[in-house]
Amino acid sequence: MRHVLQAILFLPVLILQGLWVAARAQRLPPAAGPTSDRIGEGAPLRILMLGDSSAAGMGAQTQDEALMGQLAQALSVDFDVQWKLIAKGGVTSSQALAMLLASEESQCDVAVVCLGVNDTKNGVSTREWKRSYAAVFAELRRRGARQIIACGLPPLGTFPLLPWPLRQTLGARANSLDKHLQVLTAGEPAAVHVPSLFEMDPAMMASDGFHPGPVLYSLWGQGLADVIRAQR
Repeated sequence: MRHVLQAILFLPVLILQGLWVAARAQRLPPAAGPTSDRIGEGAPLRILMLGDSSAAGMGAQTQDEALMGQLAQALSVDFDVQWKLIAKGGVTSSQALAMLLASEESQCDVAVVCLGVNDTKNGVSTREWKRSYAAVFAELRRRGARQIIACGLPPLGTFPLLPWPLRQTLGARANSLDKHLQVLTAGEPAAVHVPSLFEMDPAMMASDGFHPGPVLYSLWGQGLADVIRAQR
């Protein structure tokens, strides 16, 4: 509730700052490379990643340096990893759900979901956020996922691109949605909430000050790989 009151109080400033950030923000492309591949030896493991710009690898040059590539490489020492990526910068959870439903049918053993930043900054209601995310869970289960990793929202309150009070307001909103995500995943037997596994060091972020750089993607991918191994 506090972040809502704060947003109302600073609304004129937040609108101006939002426009300023949108005009100033560097436009990064998604990581180059295939959106599906196979790597490693061992027991077969099918991974589907769904998400926004972080899943798409913005801030990395290639998919090998991006989150999906780093995760697949980390798991390849133990598994024959067959992965597929469904991701696009700027999408909200409801838009990602539509992308998933429209994608070619593919079964998976593990699903990784990276969503929430755009719901936060676009003012998507908590009710709509929860409904869309629950529908994502249901569709991933239908595709065979026995392990669903819901990546926690990043600490927007620390992002160097965002000025105060916009940074503080979005940070509080992201924290609020992340708490709802924890409750949602607690009620989903196949899902686990994985909070940010690292500190958002500005020196390891991309040049736009908003997306992870390759080092952060590597840390993130290694952390997710450890979670996946621990649950298998």
